[in-house]
Amino acid sequence: MIDYWHNPRCSKSRAGLALLQDRAAALTVRRYLDDPPTRAEIETARAALGLAPIDMIRTGEKVFRDLGLTRDSSDDALLDAMAAHPILIERPLAILGDRAIIGRPPERLLDLL
Repeated sequence: MIDYWHNPRCSKSRAGLALLQDRAAALTVRRYLDDPPTRAEIETARAALGLAPIDMIRTGEKVFRDLGLTRDSSDDALLDAMAAHPILIERPLAILGDRAIIGRPPERLLDLL
């Protein structure tokens, strides 16, 4: 079952969800802003993505700048920031077992099917 971290206010997240639903993918939808992942869950997602934390964080968000974060911030600082401010987590994020994909563009999500 795909665990889909969804922000319904995001057009890419809505498009990714529709794409998976159109393919009748078995999934659970987690509105991660209402039900924030723990730091441990974010670390697990990062490992499944195979990316550095900087590559799964939304650097254009105001809170990123407000926290004084930069592309050179430590992995720990970035993971802590995503746990405290889930709006920073790049979306949409789909996790299936030990694999995960950021759905930008949404068609990338099809790689999990």
